[in-house]
Amino acid sequence: MTLVAGVDSSTQSCKVVVRDLETGELVRSGRAAHPDGTEVAPAAWWAALQEALAAAGGLDDVDAISIAGQQHGMVVLDADGRVIRDALLWNDTRSARAARDLIAEVGAEEYAARVGVVPVASFTATKLRWLRDAEPANAARVAAVALPHDWLTWRLRGYGPADESEHGPDLEALTTDRSDASGTAYWGAATGAYDLDLFERALGRPGREAGSAVDATVDAVVLPRVLGPSGAAGRTPSGVLVGPGAGDNAGAALGLGAAEGDVVVSIGTSGTVFAVTDAPIADPSGTVAGFADASGLSLPLIATLNAARVLGSIAGLLSIDHDRLSELALDAEPGSGGVVLIPYFEGERTPNLPDATASVHGLTLASTTPANLSRAAIEGMLCGLADGLDAVRAVGVRERRILLIGGAAQNQAVAQVAAQVFDAPVEVPAPGEYVADGGAVQAAWALTGTRPSWTVETSAALPVDTRPIIRTQYAAARA
Repeated sequence: MTLVAGVDSSTQSCKVVVRDLETGELVRSGRAAHPDGTEVAPAAWWAALQEALAAAGGLDDVDAISIAGQQHGMVVLDADGRVIRDALLWNDTRSARAARDLIAEVGAEEYAARVGVVPVASFTATKLRWLRDAEPANAARVAAVALPHDWLTWRLRGYGPADESEHGPDLEALTTDRSDASGTAYWGAATGAYDLDLFERALGRPGREAGSAVDATVDAVVLPRVLGPSGAAGRTPSGVLVGPGAGDNAGAALGLGAAEGDVVVSIGTSGTVFAVTDAPIADPSGTVAGFADASGLSLPLIATLNAARVLGSIAGLLSIDHDRLSELALDAEPGSGGVVLIPYFEGERTPNLPDATASVHGLTLASTTPANLSRAAIEGMLCGLADGLDAVRAVGVRERRILLIGGAAQNQAVAQVAAQVFDAPVEVPAPGEYVADGGAVQAAWALTGTRPSWTVETSAALPVDTRPIIRTQYAAARA
C-alpha cells in the first residue's frame, strides 16, 4: 500500500491525514492545537505539526506529503532564517489603515486588474505596509517573506536557522503555490507572476522570486518560488516527497473534488464562499477576491471574519452547548420571531467593516427567548454567507448546488436553516478534514503526476426551502 499525507495547518489547529494512494481510504490521522490570537509565533505551528504527525503515526511509511494552511499570514525572516516577529494572521485587522492607504495610492480598479484583488486588512501586502510604518526597524531586517504554509513546507524540508535545521537558512529554497500566492495582493492569478512594484509599495523595499537572477546592487527581499499544481517543493531530510501546498480554501476544493457548478460554503473560524471557475475574476469593488485555485484554475471567493465562533459566543451567553443551541434554534420559527443578529463580533471583511461590532435587533418582551436568540445566531451567520453567494453570482458564478462544509455544517439546525437561507440545493458532505484531504490529493498528484479521483460521501442533501423573511429582516437590520 502506498501512503500519502495531507496537512491542514489552520488558525485553530494542525490536522494530519494519511490516505491510501489508490483508494483515498483514510488510514490514520492526528491533530494538535494552535494558540489563540491574531498574532502567533510560527514556532507554535512547527511544534503542532510535529505533534500531529506523531499522533498520525509519523512519516516512516509515507511516500509524499503536502501542507495546506491558513492564508495571508505574514511570516518575515531575516538573513539567518529566523522569524523576526510573531506572524500577523489573516484575522488581524490592525492593517486596515494600511489597506486604505494602498488603495488610495494605486486605485481599487488598478489593483483588481493587476492582481485580481483589492487590499483589505487580511492580505499580506497590507500587513507588510503596516510593518513598514509601525515597526520600521523590523521592516529593515526582512530578508524574505513567507506565508504560513510556505514556512512550514520549508521547515519540513530541513531548512531554517542553522542551529535548528539540517540544511540551514537557504532562503532561495522557499516555495509556495499559486493559490496561496494569490492571497498576498502582490501576485496575480491572471498573470501567474509577482507584481514586484506592488510588493515594493507595500514593504518599501524591492522583492524578487526565489531562484531568480540576483542583482548585486539591489538588496531585494526573497519571495517564495511559485510551484504549479503537481510540482514538488523537494523532499524531507528522510526522503519523503513534499508537494506544493495550498491555501486552506483551495485545499478544501481539492479535497472535495469541487467542479464547475459547485459553490462551497465553509463554516470554520472564518466563513467562506468560493467556486472553481475557468476564468480569473477581477472585482474592482473588492468584494470578491480573484484567487487562484490549486488545480490550475481560478477560485473566486468571499470571506467573512465571523462564522462558527458566532454560535459559540451565543451558546456561551446562554450557558448551553452547541447541541442544545441547535435544539433551541429548531424550536423557533424562521425569522426568529423578529430577532436579528448582525454578527460582526470581530469586525468584518465582507462587507469590509474592520471596526464594526455585533448588534441584536427586534427584541421585545415576547421575542426575547433562548430559542429565538439561538436561531438568530444561526440565521445571522448564514445570511452573511448568503450575501457572499450573491456577490460571487454577481461576477458570473452559477451554481447547481451548495456544498456546506466545516465543523458547524454537521449541526442539524445549521444545515436545516441553510436550506431556508440559500436559494439553491444544499448538500452536506460526510464529516472530514477536507483541507488536509486536499493536501493528500496534492501529495498524490506530485508523486504520480496524476490527480487522484477519490470518492466523497454525502451525509445530507436538502432541497431548496427558501424562507424569504430571514434575509428580508437581516437586510433591513443591516442597513
